[in-house]
Amino acid sequence: MPTRSTLLALLLAGTAQAQTQEPLSAIDWLTDPPENLPGTVLMEPPVTQTGMQPDVQVTPLEALSPPLGLVASSVTGLPVDLWQSSDADRLADLISQVRVKSNPAMQRLLFTLLLSEARPPAGGQSPDTLLMARLDRLMQLGASDPVQSLVQLAGPTDTQDRFRRWFDATLLTGDEDRSCTALIAQPNLSRDYAAQIFCKARRGDWTSAALTLEAVHALQLLPEDELALLDRFLSPELFEGAEYLPQPEDPDPLTFRLFEAIGERLPTASLPRAFANADLRDVAGWKAQIEAAERLTRIGALTPNQLLGLYTERAPAASGAVWDRVAAVQRFESALETDDPNTISKALTTVWKQMKIAGLEVPFAELFAPRLAALTLPDQAAENLRWRILLLSELYEDAARTTPDGSEANMFLAALAQGDPVRAPSPTPLADAISQGFAWSAPIPSDIDALLNNDQLGEAILETMQLFAHGSRGNLVDLTASVAAFRRVGLEDTARRAALQLMILNGA
Repeated sequence: MPTRSTLLALLLAGTAQAQTQEPLSAIDWLTDPPENLPGTVLMEPPVTQTGMQPDVQVTPLEALSPPLGLVASSVTGLPVDLWQSSDADRLADLISQVRVKSNPAMQRLLFTLLLSEARPPAGGQSPDTLLMARLDRLMQLGASDPVQSLVQLAGPTDTQDRFRRWFDATLLTGDEDRSCTALIAQPNLSRDYAAQIFCKARRGDWTSAALTLEAVHALQLLPEDELALLDRFLSPELFEGAEYLPQPEDPDPLTFRLFEAIGERLPTASLPRAFANADLRDVAGWKAQIEAAERLTRIGALTPNQLLGLYTERAPAASGAVWDRVAAVQRFESALETDDPNTISKALTTVWKQMKIAGLEVPFAELFAPRLAALTLPDQAAENLRWRILLLSELYEDAARTTPDGSEANMFLAALAQGDPVRAPSPTPLADAISQGFAWSAPIPSDIDALLNNDQLGEAILETMQLFAHGSRGNLVDLTASVAAFRRVGLEDTARRAALQLMILNGA
């Protein structure tokens, strides 16, 4: 048996041997770390070096909401956060005020902004402020179909404001059965008794509709003119032979449809543009359909192909006004089929005069530019017209590679179409203002520059559109600034097409 002294000696010997060996490590790379570690590895929470309050990054919940729009941002080229850093009320004001009536390029840009997928402004602002502004401006432009689709995407029964815009849009598109079904299921969506009576009748519940109308009569919940209209709607047999009701000066879509239902349809020419959509349905005559389509196409709310389909639907029924345009378009199409340059020249000159009267020059260019691009007309005036029509279309850059003559105006237009108007002499002060906007050193207004630096892209574009509207009405300084700003944000195509349209449509 080993003695105590022996055990002590063995223990001391083991300790000495252990001290001569390398220490063991639980993790190999702590003693021999690899060279490709992903940055510094912190084994404990960071400790502040001062007593100051640390900066904290906050991501608002609104920034995480899904983008809302009918056209993907990958198609429009606009980021989903183009509204994020702006004030919603300011955006709503700009959207409602920006003028686009006289320039199709501006119309196209506004529709792109309104329909592009985008998130609402951040910072706890009401997400519906911007949505309502988008819906209201689309309706003002006459685009009731996009209004219906956009609010359906957002959730039409989430709030009363959304439902009201959805209901109005469906009344004009003829899809009111969908919104009426929702209203009957959730009567709290609208406090309008006329809407509830109309929808109950549309869904076949005439008894309930009549009881509701009796209660409204007894409690005098609606004006007398609305009650008279609803009486004729529910009980037309009681008013056979009666005089027509007075036409309202400012009807809403429901009043318009009620007058239609009792056989006293209101003309839409004097009503807001959105009512023209009701004339596109088969219940309207061909002339009314054409006039409505022209009105909507003129502002960009209807595609030119839809208008062309109406123009060529049948032979014109008479002469004068709209029938002259129908005949001119049909003769021009027939001339194109002949491949005879002289016939085409004559027909082109005639139809262009009709398009100018109707303000439909750019839609016409979009329709016929591909077929005109392959032609060369012997008549010099017709050839010059053909070339300028191409400049108003999406083929403007290809057309600019050649000019029909060496006139100063045409040389400038060709240079402008290629994005370099500085290389050509400016024939007018308007052309000179546009040319300055394309100069490489052209400054942009400080307020727009500040918006861009603050990631307020959408607001900056709307402000630039306002500048362009001022410039197109004669403020040439604003025109130069707007062209430079469009190019700064990457809207080169918009800058060129807007400038070309301004020059050509103003008789350059």
